[in-house]
Amino acid sequence: MYESDAGLLAPGRAGSPAEATTGDSAFLQAMLDAEAALTRAQSACGLAPAEAGRAVTQTAEADRFDVRDLALRARSGGNPVIPLVVDLTAAVPEEARPYVHRGATSQDILDTAAMLVASRTLATVLDDLERAADEVARHAATHRDTQMAGRTLTQHAVPTTFGLKAAGWRALILDARDRLSAVRASLPAQLGGAAGTLAAFSAFSAPAASPIAEESTDGQEDTDGRGEVDLLALVAAYARELGLAEPVLPWHTLRTPIADLAGALAFTAGALGKMAADVLTLSRTEIGEVEEEEGGDSSALPHKANPVHATLIAAAARRAPGLAATLYGSLAAEDERPAGAWHAEWEPLRDLLRLVGGAAHDGAALAAGLRVVPYTMRENLQLTDGLIVSERLAAVFADRIGRARAREVLAAAADRAHSETTDLADVLFDVLREEPELAGLDLAELTDPTRYTGSAGPLTDRALERR
Repeated sequence: MYESDAGLLAPGRAGSPAEATTGDSAFLQAMLDAEAALTRAQSACGLAPAEAGRAVTQTAEADRFDVRDLALRARSGGNPVIPLVVDLTAAVPEEARPYVHRGATSQDILDTAAMLVASRTLATVLDDLERAADEVARHAATHRDTQMAGRTLTQHAVPTTFGLKAAGWRALILDARDRLSAVRASLPAQLGGAAGTLAAFSAFSAPAASPIAEESTDGQEDTDGRGEVDLLALVAAYARELGLAEPVLPWHTLRTPIADLAGALAFTAGALGKMAADVLTLSRTEIGEVEEEEGGDSSALPHKANPVHATLIAAAARRAPGLAATLYGSLAAEDERPAGAWHAEWEPLRDLLRLVGGAAHDGAALAAGLRVVPYTMRENLQLTDGLIVSERLAAVFADRIGRARAREVLAAAADRAHSETTDLADVLFDVLREEPELAGLDLAELTDPTRYTGSAGPLTDRALERR
């Protein structure tokens, strides 16, 4: 028995705004919106009666059509627009039927619908990214000077601050916002007819001369009202009706819009994934420097509070590049309309929109509910018994005894501190007695990790100036 996809295996997008904007009903409504806009645009250009545009628009409501029936009938023609046109034509008043899908090809409608779905979904994603950026900015400002261990290749490196780390998360989120905003503004309508020439739109007889016809390119009046200027004006009117960008050319096999969208979405998943990866690491039991406010339950272990938001974001970040790769692969499309390349885009594009929509929603929740534990951060700074400031000591010692000797002295001191399980400062007291050139150094200050965070504070301030 057939059941709709309720998101049972997709908790990342289940219940998110993106789920509602990318579902089958949403895609069906977008296709109907594209059909209605086309008839209205032709009415505006004098290529169809105004009544036809109104009639198709009034009929183009998704709940009047059977999504499952359309899906099954789509198998015979390879896409759902073909059966939809049949049903929409039958549903409108008889006098409007000649103007349904007039001059268009299936790809015009489905590509346009995909752009509408993408635009509507990106609106929700951008809202969530703004929320996430605001929440992360709050953490960065609050913890501007909260010292913690900086880690490289999984090991303690030098001290840093949580404020600087959070500022980095915010920078990536804002980078994603800017890329998605630019892509959303450029999403184009699709209109080209069977092979991208718009020929069918001039082949049909207009009910009246087009009011848009002015002059032909050679300066002579365009008397039939359906010349090149009219058809380009039709494309512009179509884009305006949809709220999409006007394409310079039909892009049936020129898939820049899909590739740009894929790249921006994959980047967004990765940007959110960076924050999630850090949270997953820092919330480990052994580290405990952050935790999710409302951790998820375990089916077996009652004591656990799992970092679920970060986990779902991390899953999305791992899947997104593969989906984007499929969309990039579809750039190599043959002829004026392709067999298979276009068809291969539909599911990965929807999955990518859903993944990123869910990840952005989880990202906002993660940032809003993140608990920072400064006490644990300070404790963890001491785990290496002072070795975390060896870089600072090396620079100070080098000024007095040379770089090579400084490295030799510190390496020996570090080995001794590690083998004797003692603090580096204690070992260095003995070193200073053996190295007269190092006399007078304040080891307590030099080995204090909280005094070696460089320009972390000013860098955080500068990052937070970005709007």
